[in-house]
Amino acid sequence: MKIYKKYSLHNLIMPLCTNGISAGFPSPAEDNLEDIIDLNKHLIKNKEATFFGRAEGDSMIGAGIGNGDLLVIDKSLRPKHQNIAVCFLDGEFTVKRIRIEKEMIWLVAENEKYQPIKVSRENDFVIWGIVTHCIKNL
Repeated sequence: MKIYKKYSLHNLIMPLCTNGISAGFPSPAEDNLEDIIDLNKHLIKNKEATFFGRAEGDSMIGAGIGNGDLLVIDKSLRPKHQNIAVCFLDGEFTVKRIRIEKEMIWLVAENEKYQPIKVSRENDFVIWGIVTHCIKNL
């Protein structure tokens, strides 16, 4: 996983369709462009602790995270059971769902091809940040 740090944020203000976008019959688009959205304010809650990373592989496909997706990662959030987290495990970054059981942590893929990883005291392990958003290419 490649991690990107944004050193300066600029307002990214775009038109916003406030009435929703029909997945059924089309509606006139120009009639619905009533507002604006600043994507930085929407996606980034703590700019000093927010990083971006590209997902690699298919281990989180069941959570909607695919190969090449851009992840928004907040290092200021406290990890909780069932969060999707970017973890540093034995010298490598990985993104997995964290499962906390008593005093044990498991890293769980969202793809049946991959077995859960039990984190032990022998591992070099850090929960590096919590994934808050996934931006997909279609």
